[in-house]
Amino acid sequence: MEQNKKLSIREWPEDERPREKVLRNGASSLSKSELLAILIGSGNAEESAVELMKKVLASCNDSIAELSKLTVDDLCRFKGIGLAKAITIIAACELWKRRQKDERDEHFKVRCSQDVYDYFYPLMCDLPIEECHVLLLNNMNRVIDSVKVGSGGYTGTTVDIRCVLREALLKRATGMALCHNHPSGSLKPSAEDDRLTKSIASACAVMNIRFLDHIIFTDRRFYSYKDEGRL
Repeated sequence: MEQNKKLSIREWPEDERPREKVLRNGASSLSKSELLAILIGSGNAEESAVELMKKVLASCNDSIAELSKLTVDDLCRFKGIGLAKAITIIAACELWKRRQKDERDEHFKVRCSQDVYDYFYPLMCDLPIEECHVLLLNNMNRVIDSVKVGSGGYTGTTVDIRCVLREALLKRATGMALCHNHPSGSLKPSAEDDRLTKSIASACAVMNIRFLDHIIFTDRRFYSYKDEGRL
């Protein structure tokens, strides 16, 4: 509706206003830009909240996953988005990721390296720095929990093996898989990655915990120590 670009949402026909559409047809009837417009509340002098969020989403290829990678500074570059609106958008994206995690955890079972990668993808696909997470499993290889056990900079992270084992013991896990990302996109394990894998494997053997895999994660691919015959 071209004329709406110069009108506030309050001036739109009632059947086209996002809030009224939710009441009438449910939230699923709204576009991504309309849903986000409800969150930010207003646009700028030239654009309604819907038009503003269409512009933001267009910069992210209309992808919520890409939107979730934007920082507060990135969002504040758009006219009409200040600190409060930027934080609201980031919070909404974080809720989206956590819902995905909750849905995965309920019945998720690890059968292979691809399962580990798929589990961590929503959590790690947009990380700008290295993080290391441990996936804790029961004796049926079903997920008990996942815990961040290390974070660092752009090229490395430090993991305390005692902390990893502590999480496994507290959750009564009988199996675990490790996953850390390479923001550079490289799948080549570093010497430190090799040392960590060897140390975790040795510690798990002592504690009678199955160490299923160590995955090196990038946005599109992964490296599996198990698949490469190194576990």
